[in-house]
Amino acid sequence: MKFLFLSGHAHLALDPSSQRSSGGAELQVSLLSRELAARGHEAVILAADTGQTDGVVWEGVRIRTGGRFDTGLPADTVRALPRLIRVLRAEQPKYVLVYGWTAWLYLLCQLRALVRFRLIFVCALDAEIDGGFRRANPFRGLLFERGMRLSDARLAITEHQARLFRERGMPCAVTRLLLPQTKFAAPEQKPIDLLWVARCHPVKRPHLFLDLAERLPKARCRMICSVQDESLWQSVSTRASGLRNVEFLETAPYSEIQRHFNEANIFVNTSEHEGVPNTFIHSGLGQAAILSLTVDPDGMFRRFQAGLCASGDFERLVREANGMLGNRKRLTAA
Repeated sequence: MKFLFLSGHAHLALDPSSQRSSGGAELQVSLLSRELAARGHEAVILAADTGQTDGVVWEGVRIRTGGRFDTGLPADTVRALPRLIRVLRAEQPKYVLVYGWTAWLYLLCQLRALVRFRLIFVCALDAEIDGGFRRANPFRGLLFERGMRLSDARLAITEHQARLFRERGMPCAVTRLLLPQTKFAAPEQKPIDLLWVARCHPVKRPHLFLDLAERLPKARCRMICSVQDESLWQSVSTRASGLRNVEFLETAPYSEIQRHFNEANIFVNTSEHEGVPNTFIHSGLGQAAILSLTVDPDGMFRRFQAGLCASGDFERLVREANGMLGNRKRLTAA
């Protein structure tokens, strides 16, 4: 059975020489494709062109190059479309999977008339279902939502997302995130107190982490903030450079990311919303406490005592961080 994933940068997680990173959805695509290949299925990632050789195989997964379909620019979309069609015709997958919002979901629905496959959409963020993405991106959001409804199957990663699908008349199943394997051991004495890891985007609210670092000047902070919004990244990196207790890193390759969680006492999430952050899994693997400002997937902090959520209250976030760092028992309990 052959599975093809449309994902701009998931292949970077499989490339042994890559020093680049991307988001959590891409990491899940890489883990799932690798696991399918290990179980005897054919797994293909149709990726954006980042300089890789078309058809290269990494960890059992074949990487096909689809041009620059990931930019969202109309000209790049037009140029990439014939290339995607050629790859689909050559590969003849039984299933095509898309993880997270993209207007390409609607185009893939139409391409089923040329190449027979079943299209599966995996939701990454609540905003993909509740209309948030469409409000922020009216035209592309319209195409995406139409593609979501026309997909052959939908998967949610939380029970909340499943309810949102059902409320809108779209049946779905619930899946869970895969766990990445780690080769790093957590040190007994951790060199970092507060860790923040995300792409630089307004929804991640990176300046709130710097606000926290300013309020706790004795805390040893590390911020890994990859460029997405260029102007926001410039303001964050400039501000971070002026804080003596903040170590700022632009990026960390997938092969190294777990080490940072292993070295941290507390992972801090300041996002407005998420699905289920991969960073929460990395935190658990690295024995780092989780402190979230707002994000609480399916009430996980209360249900599983998996950390602490400040329910959107920044002052509470500051108090909890200070209290956890000052009390070893509270730190290990979280």
